[in-house]
Amino acid sequence: MLLRMSTLFVRTLREDPADAEVPSHRLLVRAGYIRRAAPGVYSWLPLGLRVLAKVERVVREEMAAIDAQEVHFPALLPREPYEATGRWTEYGPNLFRLKDRKDADYLLAPTHEEMFTLLVKDLYSSYKDLPLALYQIQTKYRDEARPRAGLLRGREFIMKDAYSFDVDDAGLERAYQRQREAYQRIFTRLGIDFVIVSATSGAMGGSHSEEFLMPTAIGEDTFVRSAGGYAANVEAVTTPVPDALPVDDAPAAHVEDTPDTPTIDTLVAVANERFPRPDRAWSAADTLKNVVVVLDHPDGEHEVVVVGVPGDRDVDLKRLEAAVAPAAVSAAGDADFATRPELVKGYIGPGVLGRTNTGREDAVRYLLDPRVVAGTRWITGADAPGKHVFDLVAGRDFVGDGTIEAATVRAGDPAPDGSGPLELARGIEIGHIFALGRKYAESLGLKVLNENGKAVTVTMGSYGIGVSRAVAALAETNHDEAGLAWPAQVAPVHVHLVATGKDPAVFAACEELAADLDGRGVEVLVDDRPKVSPGVKFADAELLGAPVVVVVGRGLAEGVVEVRLRRGADAAVPQEGRPEAVQVPVGEAAGHVAELVAGLLAP
Repeated sequence: MLLRMSTLFVRTLREDPADAEVPSHRLLVRAGYIRRAAPGVYSWLPLGLRVLAKVERVVREEMAAIDAQEVHFPALLPREPYEATGRWTEYGPNLFRLKDRKDADYLLAPTHEEMFTLLVKDLYSSYKDLPLALYQIQTKYRDEARPRAGLLRGREFIMKDAYSFDVDDAGLERAYQRQREAYQRIFTRLGIDFVIVSATSGAMGGSHSEEFLMPTAIGEDTFVRSAGGYAANVEAVTTPVPDALPVDDAPAAHVEDTPDTPTIDTLVAVANERFPRPDRAWSAADTLKNVVVVLDHPDGEHEVVVVGVPGDRDVDLKRLEAAVAPAAVSAAGDADFATRPELVKGYIGPGVLGRTNTGREDAVRYLLDPRVVAGTRWITGADAPGKHVFDLVAGRDFVGDGTIEAATVRAGDPAPDGSGPLELARGIEIGHIFALGRKYAESLGLKVLNENGKAVTVTMGSYGIGVSRAVAALAETNHDEAGLAWPAQVAPVHVHLVATGKDPAVFAACEELAADLDGRGVEVLVDDRPKVSPGVKFADAELLGAPVVVVVGRGLAEGVVEVRLRRGADAAVPQEGRPEAVQVPVGEAAGHVAELVAGLLAP
């Protein structure tokens, strides 16, 4: 394929877009790969589409290798299937809902479990038809409240979603592992570094799921890992529960005056000053922090809830939201406190909390961190301004309405499986696989006759890859200060051929070399613009990021052209020992460059 800068539909930019926050967003726009159409919505230009198509090709090849068959559903879907599974309401404000001229409800699909389920139900009825794996690569929609980071967090995005259908759980586990291994091959072929972590299933449902994350400091997902091999999204981390403690020798709870102590730090300071311990100083870990939050349930209920966590930790709203999904979570505001006058800001304690604790059906629901086990002793609010209760013992003096994983996870916390202390890192989610089980099949009546002629509910898996996000992820890790530096496997072209100067012989030689490379199957972009300075052409070559740059210019008089490897932060060829440029005889240039490209494309 031969492209020419003189006719290519592209305009490079010298300045960063005003709304660009991360390198991939900045460079994909500047290099003319994408253009913003609306917040979180982007148009794909020719070079961007070429990269996207190469990512899709790898995905399709690996799906074919596990016998998954491609289909394609509409993005505009009717309400009824999503009503049947409960997701018309569970998705909340993230779902794009609309009405047609007959006032019928539709949505722009964020995902397609319902449609795949109904398609298989319509066509298959016997265990002999299974196992089955179907997939599509299609545009999805999500009404993000704050779209950001270009393609990494948008309202419109391209996904590959695959679904497996099996008669039993053993079949589901085999399908899950095949998809998991295919994902590993896909990301390895694309040159994307990844880590597989345990994850929560959220609105998707299912028994278990895993995320594929690309580690990067700009990632929106926090994950943990241990030296012993444990890895999980922070929302999926479970707290090792300590053993219960004896309470026989625990002193009775007592309320003390603690004026001007609305925060944990001020409380600890006053406790150490006025009520010192004989064995050690009080710390934040001795206090019980009661945090008021609001859960907005899909059915419209606006529920005030209190979460109790050790005072040396905060409530992580993302962990909390994962634990209470599909409800949305927010911090309580003044209006919420007004409806619950028993909650005294800064001094909230278990005395007024919990239906189990107080025996009142109208009491605020009280959910406790798993570390708050029977026998643990706490300083916490006494439900009156300037007063706290000391030596309040869990299980003896108060109980909660349940436990919840909502406290922040910290570096050094023990791994749930005992494999050592945790370290924290950030990453971009590039894939997510779910063992869905029978949730959607039961809701939509997908059954087949088994070998005994009995109707059984089909069990399903769901497997997604963010295809457009993968393009951004590749740009995020393959760039330098000058521009993009694509791996050869996904680059829009293999070679950027630059003709410099005004000599017609240079342009003629450049055209001849381009035609020779094109004949050898090398993808070439020729900068044949006659009135553009060499400096601008070189800047564009670095910005656009083809892995090989060939310069035809002053060296032509001596019978040579210059071959450069694009140097990027994580370019395909190692940085060490790489020459700045190599002078190659004109007659050998096509063979040399073709061989170089073949090496870059080799597995």
